[in-house]
Amino acid sequence: MTQSVVVQIGQCGNQIGCRFWDLALQEHAHFNKRGRYDDTTGTFFHNVDSMSWDGVSCADHGRIQQLKARAVLLDMEEGVISEILKGPLRELFDTTQLLTGVSGAGNNWAVGHMTYGSSYRDKIVDQLRKAAEQCPCLQSFFLIHSMGGGTGSGLGTKVLRLLKDEFPEVCRIVIPVCPSVDDDVIVSPYNSMLAMRELTENADCVLLVENQALVNILNVKHASHGGQDRKGNMVSAVDRLTGSEKPFDAMNDIVANMLLNLTSSARFEGSLNMDLNEIAMNLVPFPRLNYLIPSLSPVCTRVARGGEPTRRLDNLFSDVFTKSHQLIQADPKRSLYLGCALMLRGNVHMSDLRRNIQRLKSTVPFVSWNPEGWKTSICSVPAVGHSQSLLSLANTTAIKATFMEMRVRFHKLYRKKAHLHHYLQVEGMEESLFAEAVTSLDSLIEEYHHLDAGAGKLIPVARLKIAK
Repeated sequence: MTQSVVVQIGQCGNQIGCRFWDLALQEHAHFNKRGRYDDTTGTFFHNVDSMSWDGVSCADHGRIQQLKARAVLLDMEEGVISEILKGPLRELFDTTQLLTGVSGAGNNWAVGHMTYGSSYRDKIVDQLRKAAEQCPCLQSFFLIHSMGGGTGSGLGTKVLRLLKDEFPEVCRIVIPVCPSVDDDVIVSPYNSMLAMRELTENADCVLLVENQALVNILNVKHASHGGQDRKGNMVSAVDRLTGSEKPFDAMNDIVANMLLNLTSSARFEGSLNMDLNEIAMNLVPFPRLNYLIPSLSPVCTRVARGGEPTRRLDNLFSDVFTKSHQLIQADPKRSLYLGCALMLRGNVHMSDLRRNIQRLKSTVPFVSWNPEGWKTSICSVPAVGHSQSLLSLANTTAIKATFMEMRVRFHKLYRKKAHLHHYLQVEGMEESLFAEAVTSLDSLIEEYHHLDAGAGKLIPVARLKIAK
């Protein structure tokens, strides 16, 4: 059995990561009635003593003292991690897994990447090595961070580069959250552009998530459940979240549930389990084209949980190829697929899987050199509360639109040199890094454009095996 380490960086990364740990504990407790520490539990947790652990939930933190998460938590502000250490999951982490600063990165990629990345480098590497040493067979790192803030984008991509340098043979799967157009961090286009180059060069695969797509999903779900105020006006699901729920809790729920489905084959048995390394091996034919679009059905959220009707299996397959279930805003109907993974959970037969792939073939065009580019897995253990679920990871040229929008937002700021001095006054930061980041993104967009224009008539690099 292999193990994975989750690296959570910044406010966004730590909030999503801890939601994942909470839900993962609930899943293992639900399906591990005897409370025995076994290989499935050991994928993302290690046991600090030989005793068995009881069934656990977020509200019952006193019973998880034997389990420790395979995680590293980093933030240059103390707020979020301090909350975690006061909350129900506090026993899941120890001090060797945590690293915090005081003043934060000031929403500045250069401060996070260069200032904090340099001063905390040795401590971060030490924590990563300690986490790796707890894994008898380390398979992958999951890196969760935001693209818009300074710590998430700057320190997050610095840690990604450290992982490549220190653990070059270990798969690096990154989940970055992109800011929406009306993001309250005015310099988020700068941070996103500078982070993109690092993701393109140093990640094995990147599962992009967009805040606006998450908001849209919540609003659709809320509308379908009659989300109206007293005057009959439609109310945003995010606006409606008050009280004990913070505005981003439901959005974090969606990303955490995506991670549960992504890692289900590593955590539970199945008739057709998928090794995590197979994702990059089969879906990334060109090293730079490592961006995957995640799409999930049902989209389990705090708003919808318990009130969403069970979907028929065929509907799940149809759902994940629509915009309303994608975690980024892209048009799947106007794209060319380089590869696509379908990760099923629940009681599903191979015949059902083959039948739906055959049904979808006419609407999911693949590149000419990979016409049967499907990669499939079936995990027998369903998500809690659902009989079946499906996660799609698509390497498709549709993602080009996301990068073009990112470029437009960057140039709106950069054309005026707005706020640029905040970056250039950071030691080690030069304006040429902006030019290099733009060139990298331009090249990425052009590569996708050539695939579309030539109907995918490019030859993949030899080092990667394409799914058949």
